[in-house]
Amino acid sequence: MTTPLTNPRNGFQGIWPAMLTPLDAQLHIDQAALAAHAQALINAGCGGVTVFGTTGEGPSFSVAERKQAIEQLIARGIAAERIMVSTSCAALVDTLELTRHAVALGVHGCLVLPAFYFKDVSDEGILNGYIQIIEGVQRTDWRLYLYHIPQVIGVHLSHHVIAELLARYPQIVVGIKDSSCDRAHSVRLAQAFMPPLTVYVGFEPDLPTLGAMGSTGAISGLANFLPRTVHRMVLAPQAAGTAQDASRVDATLEALKPYALIPALKSVMATLRGEPGWLRVRPPLVALTPSAHTELTAQLQRAQLGTDFPTHP
Repeated sequence: MTTPLTNPRNGFQGIWPAMLTPLDAQLHIDQAALAAHAQALINAGCGGVTVFGTTGEGPSFSVAERKQAIEQLIARGIAAERIMVSTSCAALVDTLELTRHAVALGVHGCLVLPAFYFKDVSDEGILNGYIQIIEGVQRTDWRLYLYHIPQVIGVHLSHHVIAELLARYPQIVVGIKDSSCDRAHSVRLAQAFMPPLTVYVGFEPDLPTLGAMGSTGAISGLANFLPRTVHRMVLAPQAAGTAQDASRVDATLEALKPYALIPALKSVMATLRGEPGWLRVRPPLVALTPSAHTELTAQLQRAQLGTDFPTHP
């Protein structure tokens, strides 16, 4: 599962898990646990890690908290080039501040949502938001990954906006993370823009389809504990064992379905680490109850789904 960090277009290769964010008893970021989790994933062969995306509860943390966490990851031994940062905020000025900070630290790239507080905005408004960020960074030596997850933020990223950004900033815009969970939409994006961009899907069952079209990796929530499985699904879509991997992923998602996804993923980590603190989430999310945590653990054990990376770095 060893892959170079980037492909020729400078988009990432391999699996860059959408990291869950561990919290302490005061619901502050547990910096040591975050760094240990990142190191375990990299040791398992991941190209890098993605911090403060949807799975990482990114919008639940302040600008200051997010800056400190990236600085701490680097200080605790995670190479900046192996970090992808979701810098998305409701206010574009905050997104710009986080993006400048991440670029200055030398991270691999920034994953950025369209401006998402106001709904039913025009393509022109969404495009202007991205332009404000790109021009505001005042550098050309960084990578922007566009982030599409309309079922969460209520805002769509259109082909028109993507094409305009690619035409204006071909050396900065390098990829699209499509987490719409709509395979047909992901395929249309790949047909329209790949290459030169790379389309990465967030919904794991769609990985073999996009892998067969040339996608080179994924930012995946399940990769917090199934990085090798997810890696094979996208980078070896025709391999003999891929169907078995896909069945494992489908069974895992089915077990998680009765629960809110992020608290459920944290429940899995709490079991794997033997650390109940992993159950903690920030409001407005609500942690699984002890009984729900026990039941989910039992379901996963009965299905013998398990994990495929060492639980400690």
